[in-house]
Amino acid sequence: MDGLVIPPGEGRKLVTKAQEVTFKVTGAHGGFASCFEVLVPPGFDVGAHTHEDSKEFFYVLEGELDLFAFEPIKRTEEGWQDWESPDGERVIRAGVGSCMFVPPGCPHAFTNPTDKPARMLFQSYPAPDHELYFEEIVEIFAAGRSVDSGAVQRLRDRYGITQITPLRYGPPSPA
Repeated sequence: MDGLVIPPGEGRKLVTKAQEVTFKVTGAHGGFASCFEVLVPPGFDVGAHTHEDSKEFFYVLEGELDLFAFEPIKRTEEGWQDWESPDGERVIRAGVGSCMFVPPGCPHAFTNPTDKPARMLFQSYPAPDHELYFEEIVEIFAAGRSVDSGAVQRLRDRYGITQITPLRYGPPSPA
């Protein structure tokens, strides 16, 4: 079996009104994990959530994202930006070279609170779960002017994702 080389800007792209995802290495390539490059537009907030079985790794390539990966003292349904862990961990502003690892069951989120797009490398294990998830969510985002939150929730239920705070896409909040 040969290896795989993907040049910059290459790979299968999925574009939604919320994100651009480029598949780099997938289960079809024999990868143990799925590897994506994700363009995160200003104002996008994936919302705090957990995965039953997935392990995830995020690496900031360009721009800044707010990140967290811990069980907070108190979960709130509207937002995660002020959460704190029992050990005093808080949400961080992550720049180029920052990374985040998320084990199964760990609450986590990312948002782009800036006015510029950010890019990250995202890996998910096992393949191809997130590949299939991204393909399906593209269809939901493309279905109309507004996102069908019920369809997103049904999709997340099928993939073992528990949403804690809402997914949001819009201009960043003024600081």
